[in-house]
Amino acid sequence: MPRFCTVKQAGHMSSNASASAINAKLKSNLKRLRTKKGSGTELITLIIPPDRQISDARGMLQNEHGQAANIKSKGTRKNVQAAIESAIATLNRYKTPGNNGLAIFVGAVEIGNNRYRMMSMVLGSEENPLPESLISFRYRCDSRFELDQLERMLVDNKSYGLFVIDRSEATYGLATGKRIHIQEHLVSNIMGKHRQGGQSAQRFERLIEEAAHNFFKRATEHASSYWLPNLENIQAIIVGGPGATKDFVVKNDYFHHEIQKKVAKKHLDVGYSSESGLRELVGNAGDLMGEIKLNEERDIMNRFLSELIQPHPKATYGITQVRKAIAEGQVETLLISEHLLDAQEINIECTKGLNDPSTYCGHGNDRSWSIKNEPDEDLPLCPKCESSDETVMTTVDFLEMAVGTKRGHALYISIDTEEGAQLMEGFGGLAAILRYPMM
Repeated sequence: MPRFCTVKQAGHMSSNASASAINAKLKSNLKRLRTKKGSGTELITLIIPPDRQISDARGMLQNEHGQAANIKSKGTRKNVQAAIESAIATLNRYKTPGNNGLAIFVGAVEIGNNRYRMMSMVLGSEENPLPESLISFRYRCDSRFELDQLERMLVDNKSYGLFVIDRSEATYGLATGKRIHIQEHLVSNIMGKHRQGGQSAQRFERLIEEAAHNFFKRATEHASSYWLPNLENIQAIIVGGPGATKDFVVKNDYFHHEIQKKVAKKHLDVGYSSESGLRELVGNAGDLMGEIKLNEERDIMNRFLSELIQPHPKATYGITQVRKAIAEGQVETLLISEHLLDAQEINIECTKGLNDPSTYCGHGNDRSWSIKNEPDEDLPLCPKCESSDETVMTTVDFLEMAVGTKRGHALYISIDTEEGAQLMEGFGGLAAILRYPMM
């Protein structure tokens, strides 16, 4: 009989874990859950808000287990009942749903070649805390897990409209959370100042200004149409450009009147009106975008890069150097790319006899493992005692735990920004700002 195993991550993550870590891990877990597929209606989603009793959920599951006995297909009946039993066993570990509730995902998921394995994941636990409370109770059996309530937790409704323009081009979009979304780049095709043959200077100048007016109108109408459906979530419209055009467009009310009300009074000088200009606009916005997280990532990465070029840098990167710095208590801020949450090394430790020193094995080893929620293969038996009692902790989790014990903190860097891409591509996704230079 095959040994299906659920990866058990060590319960190291405290209730005051950073918002950065909580959101990054929720994002990674949801990404894994989205890929899971079961046969028929064998995957169970159980959402328990904080105001609901665990006993109520357990009673409901016990009733569902009895009802599942009526399922005609033997295979489906067996898998559904096994999933419900696993969910009940999970619930038995909790007295309450906690401050934000619990979300339990369990069932036999497809792993290829018409093979399935039982998986289980709990969000809202100490290991995988939630950034905010679950709203409503939900029980569902389907071929996919239901993730709507959790997906909404990752939506940052507070956003900023971005608009850069000159007489030759314009670009607009949105900045929200850690992402800059570039919606459209427009080119004006306004004629140059050289006069076409047979046209008077006055008439030619009039044609140029008419073309400019039509371009300003087209660019602002496109941007306004894009922003208006979500205007209530837009904190401000930030306008920039390399010359006086930006001021002219705002002063002459080219924007829709509702958009005009949200245009920031300060217009910013940037070098371009292309996509790079839009990114420069965000970089120059400063306090105009006080509630957005892009600046936090930019500031911490700039600090890291500035340290790196010093003669005696208080910064390092790479798994070997970062491990060494953490062990010596040098790390002030650990920078982790969110990309590392999807594929990374894991540490396996045998926990046989953990509570009995005379029989405790404690044999450990490292493996490279592409993580997709849990492994699609069985964990190996312990080579020392041949036990299947194993605890798994990802290297990233281990480093986060270790830096916390040394009074440092971890910051997860999104891969949606230039800074995040630079951390992943240039430094392998792992870096650290130190308290003092490494020797």
